[in-house]
Amino acid sequence: MAIQVLLNFLLAFLWAFMNNSFTVSTLVMGYLMGLIAVSILRNFLPGTFYLIRVWRILKLFFVFVYELLLANIEVVKIVLQPKMNVHPGFYAYPCDLQKDWEVVLLSSLITLTPGTVVVAISDDFKTLYIHGVNLVDADKEIEAIKHSFERLIKEVGRP
Repeated sequence: MAIQVLLNFLLAFLWAFMNNSFTVSTLVMGYLMGLIAVSILRNFLPGTFYLIRVWRILKLFFVFVYELLLANIEVVKIVLQPKMNVHPGFYAYPCDLQKDWEVVLLSSLITLTPGTVVVAISDDFKTLYIHGVNLVDADKEIEAIKHSFERLIKEVGRP
């Protein structure tokens, strides 16, 4: 992916140099021309086309922001209730991710979401121990994380 990005920027600057104009519009046009060239040559370059991975990263970001907003609303509902009716608890989350950075990213996203904290990770990185502030159904929480964060992290991690 890095080679493709570097090649695209190199082609953009080459375009601007050939036009003898280093304005923003010329550089953008060069970037778009380089994007077309890189997409044509993507079979000869390592990895998938880099804009696919950028799209996957953006999708993960927006899903995280959505989950963050939902979790904030849920925590505000808990805090503003006149009588606290919470059921805090721990649960073990079976993680299917392969790489260390993927497990770290998943645990960071879970911890950054209000109401949940990853308190420990097993030595083999296959189990995350999570504390939830209002744990009604652990299986439901596990499925929600698997279908949102873990699935998207696997997509981002694919070459």
